[in-house]
Amino acid sequence: MTMDAARGERKELRVPTFSLESGAVLDDARISYRTHGALSADGDNAVLLFTYYTGDDLSYQPWIGPGRPLDPSEHFVIIVNHFGGGVSSSPSTSAAGFPDVAVGDSVRAAKLVLDDLGVQRLRMVAGWSLGGMQSLEFASRYPECAATVFALCSAARCSPVNQVFLDSVGAALTTGGRTVDADDPSAPERLDVFGRVYAGWAYCERFFAEEVYREFGYAGPADVVEAWGRDHRSMHAGDLMASLRMWRTADDGGSLDALGRRLGRIRARVILMPAVTDTYFTVTENHLEAGWLVDGEVRPLASPLGHIAGRPGIRADEQSVVDACLRELVQPRAAAAHLTSIK
Repeated sequence: MTMDAARGERKELRVPTFSLESGAVLDDARISYRTHGALSADGDNAVLLFTYYTGDDLSYQPWIGPGRPLDPSEHFVIIVNHFGGGVSSSPSTSAAGFPDVAVGDSVRAAKLVLDDLGVQRLRMVAGWSLGGMQSLEFASRYPECAATVFALCSAARCSPVNQVFLDSVGAALTTGGRTVDADDPSAPERLDVFGRVYAGWAYCERFFAEEVYREFGYAGPADVVEAWGRDHRSMHAGDLMASLRMWRTADDGGSLDALGRRLGRIRARVILMPAVTDTYFTVTENHLEAGWLVDGEVRPLASPLGHIAGRPGIRADEQSVVDACLRELVQPRAAAAHLTSIK
């Protein structure tokens, strides 16, 4: 495997038998990840990023590089691909009958990667959307490991409105609870429908009313819908549904008491950054969750882009706000002080 300085190095950890939270077993589990930089002698410069829905370990490139918030000359950045996303073990890379995977499964897989790399503590764990959900879960399960958490356009649970969103798009790819097969003649058309429904949730009213879509090369609302359908036609239905189910089941069984207990275990400094126009990872939800955090802050992101506001590199205005937050959280003095306080 060759090293590309700009893109880091993709590696794979193989686990012969990985027990899932569902009780099923993932045989020959493959945990794919990418690293940038190197672990410092005192092991205090590691940053963990979790991948988001339809994203992979290259999707955070706008955050990483010389002069960027996560500079490989200063930070050891590890990006772990979640199960079901098409890179680590997923329906598209496995035999038929891929089992359901949970957020906790991907978090435990990431911990195995850290252990294999000799990383004992993290300056920051972070992610956008589904990546942020995994970051919060990681900090809850391993409170002694993470100094800071950045959950961007995300939340710890899949709230009721978030469930409605996922159930609506997921209906396009399922029949009788069964996901359409990749070789089904109807698969491309149904993936197209999936993408078209998704477009209405990904953005927001201002994005269309103020014609912000023109900045991204769209001619009009109909063009946005058509493009999202076209982009999804080449995706794998099994991967989309496996990741969707992971996201959908992160709801603590509907129990706010359970959610509160989970968040109360986090000892890291946490910044929740919801987009003010996001329709499914909402500002209201983040304020609810922050109430259970020992050291949590809600820092809304003003944007007309809806949920897409947090996507890495989407637009300079949004990225500059995200960059400032990342730089703040990976400051070595702040992280070191917090790590000392949680021991």
